[in-house]
Amino acid sequence: MSDELKFLSHHVIRGRLSRRDFLGRAAALGVTATFANSLLAGAARAEGPVKGGQLKGGLVGGAATDSLDPATWASQVPYTFGRCWGEQMLEVSPTGEIEPRLAEEYHASDDAKTWTFKIRKGVTFHNGKDLTPADIVATLERHADANSKSAALAFVSSFETVKADGDTVVIVLKDPNADLPYVVGDYHLMIQPNGGKDNPTEGIGTGPYKVAVNEPGVRHVGELHKGYWGSDKRGHADQIEIIVINDATARTSALQGGQVHMINRVEPKIVELVKRVPGVEIRNVPGKGHYVFIAHCNTAPFDNNDLRLALKYAVDREEMVQKILGGYGSVGNDMPVTAAYALFSDDIEQRKYDPDKAAFHFKKSGHDGAVLLRTSDVAFPGAVDAAQLYQQSAAKAGITIEVKREPGDGYWSETWNKQPFSMSYWTGRPTQDQVYSIAYLKNAEWNDTRFFRDDFDKLILGARAELDQAKRKQMYRDAGMILRDEGGVIVPMFNNYIDATSQSVGGWVDDPNGELMGGHALTKCWLNA
Repeated sequence: MSDELKFLSHHVIRGRLSRRDFLGRAAALGVTATFANSLLAGAARAEGPVKGGQLKGGLVGGAATDSLDPATWASQVPYTFGRCWGEQMLEVSPTGEIEPRLAEEYHASDDAKTWTFKIRKGVTFHNGKDLTPADIVATLERHADANSKSAALAFVSSFETVKADGDTVVIVLKDPNADLPYVVGDYHLMIQPNGGKDNPTEGIGTGPYKVAVNEPGVRHVGELHKGYWGSDKRGHADQIEIIVINDATARTSALQGGQVHMINRVEPKIVELVKRVPGVEIRNVPGKGHYVFIAHCNTAPFDNNDLRLALKYAVDREEMVQKILGGYGSVGNDMPVTAAYALFSDDIEQRKYDPDKAAFHFKKSGHDGAVLLRTSDVAFPGAVDAAQLYQQSAAKAGITIEVKREPGDGYWSETWNKQPFSMSYWTGRPTQDQVYSIAYLKNAEWNDTRFFRDDFDKLILGARAELDQAKRKQMYRDAGMILRDEGGVIVPMFNNYIDATSQSVGGWVDDPNGELMGGHALTKCWLNA
């Protein structure tokens, strides 16, 4: 039995047998999916990556306003293309562990305030310049500048000093932070020559691909960087290309027709149909991503907490998970964390759909008239349908939701984080500190609910510096309750990442850090044929 499956596993890696058929055969032989997948992983290692060819992805999440400046990345296309040409000091692995990249090792002082990173030698930028610790320092300085508008500002603003010392970079923090390796692994902190201070939109990094074509909202092409230091594990194709396909039907058709080898964000409602397409594999990975309705707490009528509570009780979460996610996810509780995060408190009561409570708080708010909600197909898969379901469930509480469908191109620059009530998504972050800091602290560039609370900030910053794990857990619980009961974010559901690839794609590894292998699919995968 084992020999047969080993033989078949190599056919899967070579693209001669579908993963689905392999798992079906394994089940028929009484083998668990876990063991069968381990055979596939072993076969992939044995076969090794195939070099050459052009690997193409069709992605939703691109717009004409996209920039190559890592500080600005807010959607899938710039983020995924950025993973192709840029790298950070450290990286979070699919299993949640810290992996060395441009920093080959690191250590902290006993109080977790001073961190030293040894910078890898022999790494060159795409312009031929050698990477130096000074480039690391300059990158962190640029993102820490209050005028940078960097999405990483909330993280790096805790740095007291950043200095180069020989072949190391030393970061001294204002307060202790045991999670600092996750901070410097944030995808906005791509290391650039002189930190990108000269031209942050130039797209020059140390990654496996050099920027060859950059047509925001249309296509992006990367050519193999011949001097790439990590070519044994990344950069297998000679060229990678991202084609922006924001329409879900067109995206699926492009994969089915062979125009692209992988796509992101397969809509749950068509997963079963896609599974039946010859030569296509569905990649379904549970993660920390979540879909949200966001209300600006400082803008009428959403500056009234009773109205915000009314809107929270008016969501039928179970219905959304079933009808929008097709069961590929779980209900949310109006906070951006779940049991998938360390130090999560599982004793917090789950908020449920309650038209009576929604009607009570709506009346108490004193608001009269409709509530305008903006949405778009690019907000998340099924966002327009979700808005309509919300409209129906709120109507049962006497609340009128007016849904306005915005165009996909420009949604992230003109609607999200600008209009007072809209829909969006978050990919989640490795730690609670990061997920709270990036969007809910007062100084967060992406505070898209305009939630400004000194007591909340004090809890998050205090937890960041607290080394007693029991105390830290309680602080996160207290902060989560404030956000749940008084914040402007409505979290109806946590989504799985559902991507799809051609069977010719090798090297795929499920990664809960984000869609398309945490953005690494184009750099880590290869073409078998």
